[in-house]
Amino acid sequence: MSKNHPDVVEALPRMVFDPPAAPAECRGRLVERARWEWRPTDGGDPAARTEQFLAAHGLRLHDLGRPATRHDHDGVCGAALYLSAAAGALLAGGATGAANPADLPEVAVVVYGHTDPSPARPHPPTGWWHGPWTESWTRRQHADAVRAVREAIGAGEVYQVNLVGHATAGYTGDPLPALARLGRLPGARYGGVLTGAGWAIGCASPETLIEVRDGTLTTRPIKGTRPATAAGHADLLASAKERAEHIMIVDLERNDLARIARTGSVRVDDLFAVRRWCDLWQAESTVRAEVADGLGLADLLRAVCPGGSVTGAPKLAALDRIAALEPVGRGASMGALGWVDAGGVDLGLTIRTAAVDGDAVHVWAGGGITWDSDPDDEVAEAAAKTAPVRATLD
Repeated sequence: MSKNHPDVVEALPRMVFDPPAAPAECRGRLVERARWEWRPTDGGDPAARTEQFLAAHGLRLHDLGRPATRHDHDGVCGAALYLSAAAGALLAGGATGAANPADLPEVAVVVYGHTDPSPARPHPPTGWWHGPWTESWTRRQHADAVRAVREAIGAGEVYQVNLVGHATAGYTGDPLPALARLGRLPGARYGGVLTGAGWAIGCASPETLIEVRDGTLTTRPIKGTRPATAAGHADLLASAKERAEHIMIVDLERNDLARIARTGSVRVDDLFAVRRWCDLWQAESTVRAEVADGLGLADLLRAVCPGGSVTGAPKLAALDRIAALEPVGRGASMGALGWVDAGGVDLGLTIRTAAVDGDAVHVWAGGGITWDSDPDDEVAEAAAKTAPVRATLD
């Protein structure tokens, strides 16, 4: 914790029970029962240890094809689950990249039970202010990284790489109301806040990394962005570059699901559907498959993390490029955050995400780079993606 901002020390440990993807009928009734956090110095396999920790607290997710038939309204409700991008890369056997710029765990699991609903007791407002943003790279450095990816594509090393930039700002006051506002942005399927002692993550992600319900695996990769105007909508639909980039990631996600699905069950139910998030149009597809017999949570996480839409293809080669080019770690962004319970799993990809520790607030944004990418356009797209997040935090 910071020793320079005593008000922050008081604000951050306050728990907020509004994790993304928690059951709507249970929000306002959640109470923390148990917590486990993991950092690389702890050692061990974080996926296996996550599954073991949940089983020890009544959430046995060793066979996701056989979910519980009902929600336990009197016992354990479920758990919030967060994995950083670096943790996902570790599970995939890839390069983990630069160090996390924020003082956060790489994995956090919080088990919740139910309590009687009670009127919210507002905390005395402390105000919130953050300083100027410091970028992890200049526009020129970002554009040069795009050119380096294009060179790697030309050399046949990769087909696509997602590049992500980071910005940080010092702050004073209570950051939690600002993070809660972020979670309420329009189109945030995974809107909410997860907190720990000395850290917090606010998420407004529209993207499903993996959902497992009733024996079905679902992922909804998003790739392709334009301003939310009539011209932007038409341009996105007409862009051969965006469609090719998108289909490449859909194929990668089909391959990821095939590793944990019943043979022959992978299908694309919706391809390149244009949807709106805040002031942006984005292209989304829906890929589904049937769960293979005996699939447990740990193997699920190893198969889908980190998400293909924020790495590139082939995934391991893309992770090598990311580690070589990004000067700052991805921290809370481009990972997984959501909800698990006896009935299944629902994890969002942590795009449109901010994090705070005892000293600073952190945001990230990026985009997929292909051979047809224009460096200046890619820099502008990343700025467009982070603009609503930064505006909400002001």
